Parts: sequence; C-alpha cells; structure tokens
Amino acid sequence: MHVTFLGTGSAMPTGERAQTGILLEDGDRRLLVDCGSGVLNRLARTDAGYEGVSTVLLTHHHLDHVADLLPLLKARWLAGEKHLAVAGPTGTKALVDDLLDVHDYLQGKVDLRIREVGAREFTVAGFDVEGYETRHSMPCLAYRFGDAFVFSGDSEAFAGLANFADGAAVLAHDCSFPDGVDVSNHPTPSQLGEALAGAETGRVYLTHFYPHAEGNHEEMIEAVKRGYDGDVRIASDLTTLRIE
Repeated sequence: MHVTFLGTGSAMPTGERAQTGILLEDGDRRLLVDCGSGVLNRLARTDAGYEGVSTVLLTHHHLDHVADLLPLLKARWLAGEKHLAVAGPTGTKALVDDLLDVHDYLQGKVDLRIREVGAREFTVAGFDVEGYETRHSMPCLAYRFGDAFVFSGDSEAFAGLANFADGAAVLAHDCSFPDGVDVSNHPTPSQLGEALAGAETGRVYLTHFYPHAEGNHEEMIEAVKRGYDGDVRIASDLTTLRIE
C-alpha cells in the first residue's frame, strides 16, 4: 500500500500545507480520505491525478475536510470522467445534497453515489475498512485499513483510539497544537503521548497542524515520545509512504 499525505494542515492555512486529504493506493485501487481546501491541487500533482480517483471517504463534515469535494466533482466532469462515489458518517448524503442545491448546475453531471458508514467494518473502493468513533466537536470516524494504516481523523487523544490503532504499521494522528495551548477536540503532543503509552504501532505521523505548531515540530515530537516509546514523525504534504 502507498499512502500519500496530500494535505496536513488545518482550518487556519499557513501557505505551506493544504487542508486534510490522504490518498491510498494499492495496485489498481485508489481512495481519497477527506478532501479539504487545496487537496484537489495536491491530487493533480500525483500520478493518479483527480481523473484516477473516483471514491472519497470522509471522516467528518467540517469545512477543512470537505471544501474541495464539489471542486473534485466538477474537475472530474470537465475531464470526461463519469463517476464519483462519496462515503462518510451519518449526514453525508444531506451534506452533498445541500452542496448540490447551492451549486445546482452540477446536478446530474456525473453518476454520483453516496453512502453512509459507521463504527463498523465495511468495504469501499476495494479496501477493507473499520470505522471507530472519535472525540471531536461533531461526529467523526477514525479509519483502520487492516494492519497497514490507521487515520485518526480529528480527535482528542484517548486510550480507546490508541487501542484501535494498536498493531498498525503506520498511524497518522491529529496533533494540531503544541503543548501550552488550551484546546479541546484536538490533542496536544503530551496528551497524545500519554494515550499511546504501551501501544504497538510501527510509526506515528503527526498531522492536522494549526499555525501554532509551525517552528515547534521537534519539540512536539519530543513531547509525544515522553509518553510513547516509538517512532514519531511529522507528516508533510506530498510525502508518500510505502507500507508493506
């Protein structure tokens, strides 16, 4: 499996990071997880391109995770592609329907299929996935792709989510702010390290950075490692991981 971080930023742009989006590729299978602002441009710079990605899986419906969803639909239509599938938690159909009510000229341009998933096992774009409910300011799902990859979505750090990721080769986890920032619905590095203590995960990539994190990456890694004895790294846009 190849995992490409398309966007590792948040709702407050820095100019260096797009909002959230991750491309999963395994043979002929491709899946886009989240589609925040800037992700479509990043996707166009990959070998797959937006023409090659016909399925999007949303963790939740905050704007920095869905802003490029209709631009993706339009780009695929203009490129002559006929299909787009969107999956996500409860409310995904209402979200897409409401977006199309605003941009009604896009209705019927592609064969659009919408599916709602939950905290259970399911298959999407040929990938076997397990969902897990996170702790965020709106319903949000973390996703596990076998023993290869886990993405936390947006979430506070807590033992249940760490257990959900246990045994995975790679975990990409929300770590939006450095220590010292009073925040809820996202973890600080020390909180994440405490939650991951004792977990068996091959590598942990920190992602979903607010501007507060810039210039503090090494400090954030060290704070996580005070609780978690493992390999901790900073995720960057357009970095591709090969996971055996």
